[in-house]
Amino acid sequence: MESVASLPLYLQIAEPLAQCIRQGTLARGDKLPSVRALARQHGVAQTTVVQAFHWLEDAQLITARPRSGFYVAARPAQLPEPSTVQPLRRPRALSKDWLGQRVLGRKQPDGMLSFSSGTPGPDLLHTDRVRRAVTRAVQQHRHLLSTYPDASGHEDARRALARYAVGLGCSLDPERIVITGGCMDSVALCLRAVTQPGDVVALESPTHFSFLEVLQSLQLKALEIPTHPRHGLSVDALQLALDTQPVKALVLVPTLSNPLGSCMPQAERKRLVQLAAQHGLPVIEDAIYADLAEGDAMRRTLKSYDSSGQVMLCHSFSKTLAPGLRLGWLEAGRWTAQVRHIKEMQAGGQSAVLELALADLITQAGHHAAMRQLRAAIAVRVDQARQVIAGHFPAGTRVSDPPGGLLLWLELPQGVGAVQLHEACLAEQILIPPGRLFGAAGRFPQGVRIGLGGDWTAQHLDALRRVGEMAQQLLRKATTD
Repeated sequence: MESVASLPLYLQIAEPLAQCIRQGTLARGDKLPSVRALARQHGVAQTTVVQAFHWLEDAQLITARPRSGFYVAARPAQLPEPSTVQPLRRPRALSKDWLGQRVLGRKQPDGMLSFSSGTPGPDLLHTDRVRRAVTRAVQQHRHLLSTYPDASGHEDARRALARYAVGLGCSLDPERIVITGGCMDSVALCLRAVTQPGDVVALESPTHFSFLEVLQSLQLKALEIPTHPRHGLSVDALQLALDTQPVKALVLVPTLSNPLGSCMPQAERKRLVQLAAQHGLPVIEDAIYADLAEGDAMRRTLKSYDSSGQVMLCHSFSKTLAPGLRLGWLEAGRWTAQVRHIKEMQAGGQSAVLELALADLITQAGHHAAMRQLRAAIAVRVDQARQVIAGHFPAGTRVSDPPGGLLLWLELPQGVGAVQLHEACLAEQILIPPGRLFGAAGRFPQGVRIGLGGDWTAQHLDALRRVGEMAQQLLRKATTD
């Protein structure tokens, strides 16, 4: 483990404070020393202490009170985490049914209180900031509206993305970046470049529903790899799969996986990249949630360890800036030429004006502060939901505790079927996605993904309490039948 003395100065201050908070030496509600006092104590600039406090805020360990200082935050209820399910040993052809579109479709009926979204709504996103950037781009580059865009993206936008990627631990050549129509578009392009119909693709288990849809559309088979709710995909299980199955690619979300919210430790990320290089395995990394992770270390990508071009990095800002821009990007490593050719043949380019608006947004001086504010607001929402689950769901319910993001994965006790609960909730205009959507062959019968994106009102908290009450009713019925 890295010694405290080898850490950046702000972490040398933050880490001991974090340890005191986690061990209870500093109790919830305790006031921390002032910025000035800590700067004097450690012999550093006050800006270094402020950076340490921002890190502790991102980790949900402290909270700021205006004109008062920083205090130890109230921690959410401790709940048991979901178990790691052993997936099927053989690849499966996919046939996703009608339920997925009903639950995760973009349009929901009026009056429906939905827990299906992992995307922040307008109350969390800085829509005015986005609007101003788009307006500036139109005013300054209106000539681009009358020309076809470059299929790989505007040069200035690709340079801005390369600068942004430094925060992901990557040093990327802007010429090798391809701008796409979103993160899932990037993943699909990468899969088309490295697979043929009938090939086997390894995935986290459970995994993002849209990955399964993409695999089905490309006639690919899914091989599920065990995934821990905190530590992510098992590299040991992946090694076994590579030794025994004809795996042609791996698709995963190392930072805040969907639906578990797990984050792979950096040592395991490095080990996975080494394994991929040994086997010549294309690794398609979805980093869409990276900016929502609490700590800087969690944002370092697999791509940052890649020296052989095996990792294909896919990303988008739809979870942090504006899903309506419909822009993503990728860097495809060894397969850059193939991906660029497929992109040119398939769809051409996006709107260069919107690409330049995005470049403006991610290079603004206030962008990092906006991301801190977003993470803090999301943390409050997640804590509220976990408190409701602790107080209103049946005993034995397990729930994830992700270090960021808007998704919680629940494992209901035996006797409460997730699809049964889903149907009961629909009857009361409440939408929860059952676990069967997130794996092949209708797996995870006790799993539920709670998405806290979109709107978040007192009605939603009441609805979540009602979901817990219905789960308790189903459990009572199961034990008396």
